[in-house]
Amino acid sequence: MTSGGGIQIPSRLPLLLTHEGVLLPGSTVRFSVDSPRNMHLVSQRLLKGTSLKSTIIGVIPNTRDPERDSDDCTSEHRVDKTYFVCYLLFNTIHSVHTLSHLLFLSSCRIGTAGIAVQVVGSNWPKPHYTLLITGLCRFSVSSLLKERPFVLAEVKQLDKLEQYTTPAREGVTAEDGELGELSQKFYQAAVQLLGMLDMSVPVVAKFRRLLDSLPRETLPDVVASMIRTSNKEKLQVLDAVSLEERFKKALPMLTRQIEGLKLLQKTRKMSPDHENRVLSVRKGGVFPGRQFSLEEEDEDDDGDDTAAIERKVHGANMPEAALRICLKELKRLKKMPQSMPEYALTRNYLDLMVELPWSKSTKDCLDIRAARTLLDNDHYAMDKLKRRVLEYLAVRQLKTSLKGPILCFVGPPGVGKTSVGRSIARTLGREFHRIALGGVCDQSDIRGHRRTYVGSMPGRIINGLKTVGVNNPVFLLDEVDKLGKSLQGDPAAALLEVLDPEQNHSFTDHYLNVAFDLSQVLFIATANTTATIPPALLDRMEVLQVPGYTQEEKVEIAHRHLIPNQLEQHGLTPQQLQIPQESTQDIISRYTREAGVRSLERKIGAICRAVAVKVAEGHKVTKRDASTPEDSAQQGKSQSSLCICVLLCWDGGLTLYRQWMVSGKLLLVASQILSVYHLHARLSLCYMFSD
Repeated sequence: MTSGGGIQIPSRLPLLLTHEGVLLPGSTVRFSVDSPRNMHLVSQRLLKGTSLKSTIIGVIPNTRDPERDSDDCTSEHRVDKTYFVCYLLFNTIHSVHTLSHLLFLSSCRIGTAGIAVQVVGSNWPKPHYTLLITGLCRFSVSSLLKERPFVLAEVKQLDKLEQYTTPAREGVTAEDGELGELSQKFYQAAVQLLGMLDMSVPVVAKFRRLLDSLPRETLPDVVASMIRTSNKEKLQVLDAVSLEERFKKALPMLTRQIEGLKLLQKTRKMSPDHENRVLSVRKGGVFPGRQFSLEEEDEDDDGDDTAAIERKVHGANMPEAALRICLKELKRLKKMPQSMPEYALTRNYLDLMVELPWSKSTKDCLDIRAARTLLDNDHYAMDKLKRRVLEYLAVRQLKTSLKGPILCFVGPPGVGKTSVGRSIARTLGREFHRIALGGVCDQSDIRGHRRTYVGSMPGRIINGLKTVGVNNPVFLLDEVDKLGKSLQGDPAAALLEVLDPEQNHSFTDHYLNVAFDLSQVLFIATANTTATIPPALLDRMEVLQVPGYTQEEKVEIAHRHLIPNQLEQHGLTPQQLQIPQESTQDIISRYTREAGVRSLERKIGAICRAVAVKVAEGHKVTKRDASTPEDSAQQGKSQSSLCICVLLCWDGGLTLYRQWMVSGKLLLVASQILSVYHLHARLSLCYMFSD
């Protein structure tokens, strides 16, 4: 690469045809490669090469900014670009490639020789490579040598590579006539632009040192690659082989940016409390390939302005320990570039910290009479649960600093445990959030993942607090008796700290890694049985048994809540369907035998659907038997000669019928039952013989 004339690039270069931007000497740009020719260039030249020479390629730009480039470009470029598009389209359709066409394509092009400093491959969403290329110098295409598998051309170097290693004092000076005057004017304009940018003092000093260290002849390329300008203007700078012409092309671009900043400063009042920065430049200097914008800061205030995050951190009113951690993470965020993967992780962490309700809470409604009325309207019976809620409200009136109780509603399915929790939240005037724990077998669902893991996130408790936006909601831990256990830990053990009033004031989520106060949260757990709840967890909760409903209670619930809801859901009016209490009792006793009212609601829904069909067809609805009762066969056995004993089930579930035959003094039991049932059988036998 060296000769008597100085440092030289290889005379034969593979060409990278790109439409993503213009690579100027001295700048670094990322290019995405997915076309067949460019893919072959990367795989066969860059990845298989073992020398520095193999990493040098030629970049031929073919791009236009549709919004900013007009049709007033030179005829040479217009013919070249039009032919380039037609050529690629023609070859894509007909797969015809000729060297003469490529020769015509490249004869009027000037490209940039660059060195590939990084190659990254990916298969999503389709196979492609991402190249990080640093521009070295200009070249022109002399002839094309081959087109497959990638384009290889004979090139002629137009710039001197020594200019990037020459000290600034040895480059163009003011004594060089018109060129020297242009160089000095361009340098002064660049310094003026740098002083107008709203950046910190260390960043400005670093840019100034960079500006002073560069040779003057490199300034047009470097500055044109940094400021926002159209691709057409960058192509004009690239095509300017003469240094004097290059200064003339780049100086108006720089002057336009200065005039725009002056106008912006006149029309906008800059306030220290509300920073509307003009240019987003991070600490650490200019990043290769980043095109700095003089207009994009206001468009992306949350994306680049760390000052906005800092204001949110100070306005979140978080505890001192959490504030100290946030300020530490914010300091790290300011120092790292946006391209780092850890930047997004830190930004997401800070966003979560400022969105958590550290001190925001809702005011409780402590009117006991209104609470009693609301609970009675929402639910029939359940006197024990209602009394416990009213007791909590009464104590809160006397002592406002009362910690939230940990309640556990235990009862059969369908008795309204979940709906009672929602009614309690409405009674207290608090936000309600339900967390389904059925089948959860990972303790990270409760306590979150540590931030060192990929895809880490906070646990359900912290996520729930972020969702409701207050620190005193009502959390319903549904199906707490159905928690699992796996190699990822025991979620029931993770709930010990959450459901302990003596510890949950400093609950620490693994993702946050800072204590959060859960003492104001009202936790309500639901379960069907306490047999599967670990004793340590059960000991931390106040268990309230929710028994099944009696037949009279089911009838009242059906006429108060179920029938009106089903009529509304099916578009019927009370005049179109009336279900008397006797019919409701028949449905309960002959069609549904359960502790709750879910099956009863489904049967009422079936009646509403049948009536809806009749109403839609215009038929008159009459009273008739819908179907045979499901237990009619079992009821019919009562007419046989067998002695049938009805056993009362403690859980309010199905009524158990036990049958046996008596022959002399021998007692034959028809099912496998406990010894206590044998006593019932013998008592029934004595009663039968006494008649």
